[in-house]
Amino acid sequence: MTIYTILIILLILILISIIDVFFLYGLVSTVVFVICLPFYFIVRVLNKKFLYGWKEKLGFFKTPNLGDKVIMYHGVSVGEVIALENLIKKTKEVFPQYKIVVTTGTKTGQEIARKKYAQVADFITYFPFDITYCVNVFLNKVRPNVVLIAETELWPIFSSSCKRRGIQLYCINGRMSDSTFSIYKKFRFFFKFVLQKYTKILTQSEIDMNKLLAIGAPKEKTSVMKNLKFDIKASNETVDLGQDGFRVIIAGSTHKGEDEIIIPIFKEKHEKYPDTKLLLVSRHTQRIPNIVELLDKAGLNYGYRSKGDTFKNFDVILLDTMGELGKMYSICHFAFIGGSFNKTGGHNPLEATVYSKPTITGPCIHNFRDIYWLLSRSNAGKIVKNPKELSEYIEKLLSDNEFYLQACKDCETIFNDQQGALDIVINELKEIL
Repeated sequence: MTIYTILIILLILILISIIDVFFLYGLVSTVVFVICLPFYFIVRVLNKKFLYGWKEKLGFFKTPNLGDKVIMYHGVSVGEVIALENLIKKTKEVFPQYKIVVTTGTKTGQEIARKKYAQVADFITYFPFDITYCVNVFLNKVRPNVVLIAETELWPIFSSSCKRRGIQLYCINGRMSDSTFSIYKKFRFFFKFVLQKYTKILTQSEIDMNKLLAIGAPKEKTSVMKNLKFDIKASNETVDLGQDGFRVIIAGSTHKGEDEIIIPIFKEKHEKYPDTKLLLVSRHTQRIPNIVELLDKAGLNYGYRSKGDTFKNFDVILLDTMGELGKMYSICHFAFIGGSFNKTGGHNPLEATVYSKPTITGPCIHNFRDIYWLLSRSNAGKIVKNPKELSEYIEKLLSDNEFYLQACKDCETIFNDQQGALDIVINELKEIL
């Protein structure tokens, strides 16, 4: 190696140390973005897909009239948006003088946000591309005082821009999967600079906290807040379906293909355990005529909630009314949660767990993966791979009373351990606003 080569290497190292790492990242990412965007757009069009939200992500949206008091929440997709629901509503209640902005990263997340927060949020849009221009345009238009990002999305340009502008930036409900952790750990030298830009990093568990600390999160800024999704309360409404003396199985929020699974399984169990009853709740009530055909074919007698039918006269009740499923979990022995044997991604098991009732779900649970991870560490929740496993686990809950009671106790323990996250975030906001 010549003296000139050594000098050139030293000069490069000096330049790198002088240039802001985020400036360098921003420069490179912008160039790559500009080059790749046309090709990405063409590929999406050829695949008959559309770039939902691309204009908003680029910063092309009308400047909202929000004033100078703005709290912004970001949930990338469906699961995160749902997790923020109670917190956003509580924020509006505690800080009425502040405008609420909600952003998402996906089309499905945007749809859920607009459905759930139409009466709560003052502005709903997409999170910007992590490109210097897009982030600056977004922040100039929205002007948040504080930004709270659900779970763990580390955007270098966005975090750096918030720090430079004096915007408080929080990671809340933070979690990190093992696969993501293994990748991030390899680039710890970079992500530690990103994490230092945050005001606070609040995680779901000590495991998640230790992972973030391992990739460079400042120890003095990182702590456990537990899981926001557990901050729900059981309904005080009394439900009377003539369930006394019976063990009611709820099949909640079922989709096409799942009724075909649960009805034969119930018939088999009912013949063996005559005290079992089934409350069948389709996610879409327009599917009830199809479910009736399945019940007729199975030879099961059934009634309708809308007609006031009860388990005293029927083995199956069809819940054909709206908005009642949540409170119905209070009367069940255990529940099967639908949307999990297709590509839906599952539905919220905590509606049953809050009543200390065990849940069973199929393998497709990506919308509630963090919750099912916690529940399945005990007997509070069970993820089954196929209908055979579903039948076997239902048999276990019906035949082994000691096992069943422990599963109920596990539900209660998990809820007690996880609640309180909402108050922690609200108290953080009280300190800085």
